Amino acid sequence: MLAAPRGGATLLGAALRRLEMINRRQLWALVALTLMWGVNWPMMKLSLRELSPLYFRAATMTCGALWLYLFFRWRGVRMLPRGTEWRSIVTLGVPNVLGWHTMAILGVKELASGRAAILGFTMPIWTVLIGVLFLGEKLTRRVAFAALAVAITVGLLISHELTAISGRPLGIVWMEIAALSWAIGTLMMRRAKLTLPMEALTVWMMILASLCLWVIAAVAEPWPVWRFSGVMWATMVYAVLINYGFAQIIWFSLARNLPPATSAMSVMAVPLVGTLSATLITGEWPHWQDYVAVLFVMAAIAAVLIPPRYFRKAA
Repeated sequence: MLAAPRGGATLLGAALRRLEMINRRQLWALVALTLMWGVNWPMMKLSLRELSPLYFRAATMTCGALWLYLFFRWRGVRMLPRGTEWRSIVTLGVPNVLGWHTMAILGVKELASGRAAILGFTMPIWTVLIGVLFLGEKLTRRVAFAALAVAITVGLLISHELTAISGRPLGIVWMEIAALSWAIGTLMMRRAKLTLPMEALTVWMMILASLCLWVIAAVAEPWPVWRFSGVMWATMVYAVLINYGFAQIIWFSLARNLPPATSAMSVMAVPLVGTLSATLITGEWPHWQDYVAVLFVMAAIAAVLIPPRYFRKAA
């Protein structure tokens, strides 16, 4: 699928050549970011062995938001919203942070972490499909291919969950709702007229979502004991410092400078890293459906995120 029609060149080769356009520091930062995002999925699964999902999310997001706030304020970013900027925080924060993070953690609770990562990163494809169905965007062959690839991905994983003795197909529903919420939020973000710096917007969306999560958790789950093993505390530190902290900081530093194809390659690798690292971290062994599904979802992400000109140049 990635082979170019002429000259034996491949899209992967073209992407690797474009990596030469970014400096070594950016390259290592991109690799670190992909590993952080990928490893976070089995780390979340490990955390849920000792703490209920909503309280885990509320606690780690609150601490992550606080230290991001202090970091960006130290860097001189304007952090205090003004006037209608508060409205943007609420309207964008509900789908992008509250919806995505709540549904995703419920999905991770039910599914193998690598499988949850694969389903969560169908988001870019849902973004394009929503644009085609509701916003008048053009249906291209690339979009049609991506939709078919996602359908095969979801079908493969549903079939295994339904046939496995301990299968939990509800987790697939949670993850696809999460992906749809993130997709809707992404489309809203693209159309929003923002005056608040993106760093501040992200922090305040996290603060809003964490406050909501504390309330939802208090209603839906029993109050935790808060006495955990050393491994559990390590996973929570990872969530706060790495997932909500360093990964966000690295992403903001790279997002304005990375070529589109390079960003897409990073996103494509996250579900693969999540699937492979789960074996080492949680002892979850992927099935053949997971390996096939991750290839299909990576191909779908490439189809919708990598601009057509990169395919043409690769040829």
